[in-house]
Amino acid sequence: MPIVTNPDHLRALELRYVLTAYIHERGQLGVADLAALLRLDGFELDGRPSKAISDALRWERRRGRVIRIGRGRYAPGLMPRQTAARISARVRTLRERAVAPRWAE
Repeated sequence: MPIVTNPDHLRALELRYVLTAYIHERGQLGVADLAALLRLDGFELDGRPSKAISDALRWERRRGRVIRIGRGRYAPGLMPRQTAARISARVRTLRERAVAPRWAE
């Protein structure tokens, strides 16, 4: 069963996992940085990207995986090794299934 029906269109769990992975891979990031990374990897979001990103990160903040360090700025939180491995594997699959990156845009 596919993870998402349209591989380049992220929502819910897939969006949360990709955003959390970006923050844990790269350190502190802003919402604009996260939106740019999503576009570079070939992903799309519903509605206004900034709202979708902040809504998704609210869930991750409650679990302590991401910490809000300022308005629109996030840093890595604590994450168990098994959770990190699960998120990493899912994100790898999503990146493979996404359309070719839109580097030229």
